[in-house]
Amino acid sequence: MAREFGRNARVSSQMQKELSLVLQRDIDDSRLGFITINEVVVTKDLAVAKVYVTVLNVDEQGKKANVKLLNEMSPVIRHQLAKRMRLRHISDLRFYYDDSFDTGMRVSELLSGLDKRDEG
Repeated sequence: MAREFGRNARVSSQMQKELSLVLQRDIDDSRLGFITINEVVVTKDLAVAKVYVTVLNVDEQGKKANVKLLNEMSPVIRHQLAKRMRLRHISDLRFYYDDSFDTGMRVSELLSGLDKRDEG
């Protein structure tokens, strides 16, 4: 019988919490904007973790710059994460921008535009 909440899911969830704390408390870089960790997807062997982030209050170029900076800082972030998590091996971190928030905001704008058109 398969577990409903397997080890990968538990590691992903804990890694998301700990990464949020690491970025909030341990990484002090003025070039980074307000970063939110949306999701962490860990491979089956826990070798690689894909970290999906959102950066608020920046333009498209700023989003790309923040993700690039996070990927450059991934060894430092990984080291801080290793101090917080009780795992023998910490996954390699790869940061990606999650555009689902932007897509959701765009859909919301379009829907509110339809409501205004219907009222008028």
